[in-house]
Amino acid sequence: MKTIRSLLENLIDYAGLFPPAELPMAKAVKNYAAYCQSEYSWMLGKFIVPASRLEEFEQAAAEFWPQDSEAGFWKLSALGGTNLQDDLATINRFSRRHSFGEQAAAVMVDTIEFKASTVEEIQTAMRVMHPTLTCFVEIPIHNDPTELIQAIGEQGAFAKVRTGGVMPDAFPSSQNLARFIATCAEEDVGFKATAGLHHPLRSVNRLTYKPDSASAMMHGFLNVFLAAAFAQSGASIEQLIEILEETSLEAFRFEERSVMWRDEMLVVGHIRNARHLFSFSFGSCSFTEPIEDLQRLQLL
Repeated sequence: MKTIRSLLENLIDYAGLFPPAELPMAKAVKNYAAYCQSEYSWMLGKFIVPASRLEEFEQAAAEFWPQDSEAGFWKLSALGGTNLQDDLATINRFSRRHSFGEQAAAVMVDTIEFKASTVEEIQTAMRVMHPTLTCFVEIPIHNDPTELIQAIGEQGAFAKVRTGGVMPDAFPSSQNLARFIATCAEEDVGFKATAGLHHPLRSVNRLTYKPDSASAMMHGFLNVFLAAAFAQSGASIEQLIEILEETSLEAFRFEERSVMWRDEMLVVGHIRNARHLFSFSFGSCSFTEPIEDLQRLQLL
């Protein structure tokens, strides 16, 4: 179905190193290599790795990554920490090693993600940024994030929003998430999401894989990325909140070239445009859980 394909293509950045999975590097890399060869590789995005662990990644991944671009290409998104200049130097060394010579391979760091909570932090970080890197700036959204999103847009970067975690209070309210999406649409600033989006639809789920894990209401990735596409088509914040809070697939009707939410429709071109230019991806420590849920919903 073209609508589903357009909505889900390259949607999931694999973050197996991070909670709740927290896999060892070797296991995470092996999984990513397998997902690249799987039936649903078209849904797979970048491999997420802290910049400080790039050398460890190289040691674990060398036997798995493609040796030339004809066999595929691994794109990495590096997470910056408290010392961005050190992280950028590490990324630069990694890039030099894999651009030329005997260690050259079809692997590259083309994206960096880092946190900032003030306009000044965003401006300071962007002053040292490499022009070849795509930048996602993770910002808090419990207060009105308009100034931060405007500053991100002025710097030619993109926004990043945390949509969950391993504690119930890590999940933003639908109101705050809707305001973030609407503001990004209004300011024409693209975004990605991270954490807490293992399931397609809003639902109550366990927060970790531990037997005694607490449960909480989680946002659904279909809700979030359909809300983004509707936001680009002019939906109000109130409508975005309602889309984010839908818990039943019956609220949406997927057709070959369109999707309906109640009486509102998006054609496949709207969805493709939103995914390519506005709502890019989400990071998840699991690639298989989203697929299994989509299969249960008979969307795959």
